[in-house]
Amino acid sequence: MPSSPALIFMVIFFLESLAAMLQNGFMVTVLGMEWVRRRMLPAGDMIVASLAASRFCLHGVAILNNLLTFFEMDYYQTPWNFINTLTSWLTAWLAIFYCVKIALFSHPVFFWLKWRISRSVPRLLLGSLVLAGLTVISSAIGTRIFMQMIASQSSQGNSTLADTVQSFYWCFTVPHTMLTLSIPFLLFLVSTFFLMFSLCQHLRRMRDHRLSPCDPSIQAHTRALKSLVFFLVFYTSYFLSLIVVVMKITIFQSHWYWAWEMVTYAGICLHSSILVVSSPKLRKVLKTRGLWLAKLYN
Repeated sequence: MPSSPALIFMVIFFLESLAAMLQNGFMVTVLGMEWVRRRMLPAGDMIVASLAASRFCLHGVAILNNLLTFFEMDYYQTPWNFINTLTSWLTAWLAIFYCVKIALFSHPVFFWLKWRISRSVPRLLLGSLVLAGLTVISSAIGTRIFMQMIASQSSQGNSTLADTVQSFYWCFTVPHTMLTLSIPFLLFLVSTFFLMFSLCQHLRRMRDHRLSPCDPSIQAHTRALKSLVFFLVFYTSYFLSLIVVVMKITIFQSHWYWAWEMVTYAGICLHSSILVVSSPKLRKVLKTRGLWLAKLYN
């Protein structure tokens, strides 16, 4: 029977995961219906819909894996690896898309990207699926070899083979996972910093023109900066938490494991909330449904 703190963290983890699934399910439903109805979707909404679908699956698999872990059963690592890799790439593409579309830079390469990015989105989404698939295949092969080496070492009790198993983990598994996680994260990080820098410059120019802090344009830029900083902190914590697990820096036991899971998934859960609130289209649908429900129960 888990301790009281473990039960509290478990409940919070499952509640935040279910809330994230509801949010992402809402985004997929609204944007998916528009996609089907109009047979097209703006490039940014296309990425958001794909990201929401992958995050819906990510939280679902996380709930399933943690339930299996709780009952000491084997969990599904391969689906989680695929969906997590896909989510990482889609998050990076969304950050790049917003950076290219919103940031104000005068470099010719930036203008070329601004012109090309929208028509490149379908290929970026397809590329994300291919990259996630290739990553999972190579990871599955490495895991298979690793498990066979562990089984051989257990049956033979060979200390040399045990050293080989450890060497294989640190020379293949860790670098492979680090590379898989780091590339999309660095793309996200660079794009976010560029966008924040551009917004800060634009905000400074507006203030130099003696605009009031209550000006709608200044308030919009300030809200955008706060959202970017907020998500940057939480997504970085999510990335670092995965690195801690891969590097085996520490092993969490009992309630600390559930506290770690709660913090790990809190960032992407809150980012889904930011996406819903910051989208006029989703906000309008949410407000309309809220008014409809209020009338229904009154």
